[in-house]
Amino acid sequence: MFPAPFDYYRAHSVDDAVQALARFGDDARILAGGQSLIPAMRFRLARPSVLVDINAIDELAYVRESDGHLAVGAGTRDFALETAPLIAQRYLLLADTSALVADPVVRQMGTVVGSLCHNDPAGDWPVTALAARAQVSIRTPGGATRTVAIDDFVVDSYTTAVGTGEMAVEVRFPTPGTRTSGSYQKIERKVGDFAAEKLLAGAKPSKDLIRAAMREAEKIADPSPDNRGSVEYKKAMAGVLVGRAIAGALERLGVGGLK
Repeated sequence: MFPAPFDYYRAHSVDDAVQALARFGDDARILAGGQSLIPAMRFRLARPSVLVDINAIDELAYVRESDGHLAVGAGTRDFALETAPLIAQRYLLLADTSALVADPVVRQMGTVVGSLCHNDPAGDWPVTALAARAQVSIRTPGGATRTVAIDDFVVDSYTTAVGTGEMAVEVRFPTPGTRTSGSYQKIERKVGDFAAEKLLAGAKPSKDLIRAAMREAEKIADPSPDNRGSVEYKKAMAGVLVGRAIAGALERLGVGGLK
């Protein structure tokens, strides 16, 4: 299928993009990587009247560490995190995620902030951002910037805290401490992710704790059967992935020989 008719506007600065969004209203959409938006438009699940292209805004393509966090601009592609030595050395959760997003072709164009704004429940970056306690910076039509915690940014499936005429310009991930690590695990396309946080918080690592977290993930998981597997299989895989993630994070911290 072909997309419904739309107009196209190429922005050359953040202010230019925000002004265009304010001018065109609710039916305008940002075009960054387009890896989620364009397929949705082709199937006419999305029908924006105007696409505001931000790919010419070079100031949005950055990955930089400062003041206890890693800032990733709205123009930053997935592959930039996948190939950055800093990410591989200090931000292992992000390194895992960036390497598992879709396929290499998608990672060349897809953006981290774009994935967060699309907020597909099956997406990789919203899950990682929630686990990492990220924050998203949003530019308002008046030129101000507000910062929103990821728990408040993610409102519902495909819905975020970005309002009409606003634009998400940056996501910030806290710099992990020396005793902090993480691991992102994935079997092709996952149905859901379950942190089992209350069970793990403050607990001493042990094999029994990992097994309990796996059981909790299986219990909480509520997948739908499809050609990728039955409900029972997906619930079991939810537990397996949680176990792998916890074990992987502990291994990175040098915690071995669990009893």
